[in-house]
Amino acid sequence: MSTEEVPIVSFLKEVMRRRKRLPSQLAADLGVSHATVSRWLSDDDVPSTRSCRRLAEYSGVPLQKVLAIVGHVPKIAEKGPPEWPEFREYARRKYPTELNEDLITMIEDLIERRRQRRYEGKGS
Repeated sequence: MSTEEVPIVSFLKEVMRRRKRLPSQLAADLGVSHATVSRWLSDDDVPSTRSCRRLAEYSGVPLQKVLAIVGHVPKIAEKGPPEWPEFREYARRKYPTELNEDLITMIEDLIERRRQRRYEGKGS
């Protein structure tokens, strides 16, 4: 058995890590059951195209990329680094003297609140 994770499992774990969510919280945020997210995480099932759309909106990743990760469409050639850039790393490089750790944390919080507000507004 391979120790390498399936792309959708890695993607979901990364989304949960970045959003600081548990599987049950992710399920509630996406409007699916906890059992559904558990099946995705154990690679027993994959998200439907509708769930992929929700995941794309929730994670900020383009829908085409989420569909490719799940396997609904052919993989897209990566242009640039395969990993998502961390805002903190980007901010340190781009604004080394303008932003300190407190400001970067504040900006990250604002981004997260805006994403959450935007996502909750579409789900209602």
